[in-house]
Amino acid sequence: MANASRQVLWEYWGAELKRHRENAGLTQDMLGEKVFVSGGYIGQFEQAIRRPQLDVAMRIDQVLQTDGFFERTWRKLIDDQRYADYFARVVDLERQATKICEFAPSVIPGLLQTPEYARTVTIAANPFVTDEYVEEMVAARIERAEILNGPHRPEYWCVIHESTLRTMVGGPAVMAGQLDHLARLVRERGILAQVLPHEEGAYAAMTGDVRLMEFDDAPPTAYTETAFSGTLLDDPAVVKRAQRAYDLIRATALSPKASLALIESAAEEYRQCASAT
Repeated sequence: MANASRQVLWEYWGAELKRHRENAGLTQDMLGEKVFVSGGYIGQFEQAIRRPQLDVAMRIDQVLQTDGFFERTWRKLIDDQRYADYFARVVDLERQATKICEFAPSVIPGLLQTPEYARTVTIAANPFVTDEYVEEMVAARIERAEILNGPHRPEYWCVIHESTLRTMVGGPAVMAGQLDHLARLVRERGILAQVLPHEEGAYAAMTGDVRLMEFDDAPPTAYTETAFSGTLLDDPAVVKRAQRAYDLIRATALSPKASLALIESAAEEYRQCASAT
């Protein structure tokens, strides 16, 4: 489903929420109190600025007595075949998060990838698919990154293992472009990035890929991923352990200033290599 079409349907979802709420004689604050979110959040749902979590949609059905309408339409809108089942929910949570902290031990995080880098990674993981499939996957990844540009963009932190800077993906020109893009995001203060140096590799082995997400009116979640599956964690004790592991990694990484210098230095090395070939 195209992004524009999906947005129109979320606007319909919000309009129906407003209609049913007003028919029930409830203000936004009154409904928010009953479904355990703020009235401001209800207003943002109605304007399709934010998207509710599934449990909120289910509680809205219960309060407004809408026979599962909001849950069913939520599930339909969230069902995006461009993403694996285990990742589709994460994509929706990214859009709602106020803060995202990510550790990437092997590849540049998807939200930070250039189209050329994303294309190379997609083909490497799916060597027998069509060009159309590849371009659809790349477009989906670039679309996800729009959350870093919008008016409600989250605070985004990432720690990248030094091996991601040194591993050639798509050739020197692709790597130079990717690292230039990463450095530009940092310099524009759109993200905060740090590099975990090679000598601290034990921390990468300890955690693997991890993403932490915080929200205004919902508890934090953690997401961990392997090559073929991912797990969304919401148990408070487990999320707390994941946060502690991330804090250790961040404390061990190079400073933001030193990290930016290393990223730009690696980009220049790749650029010189590309010029020489």
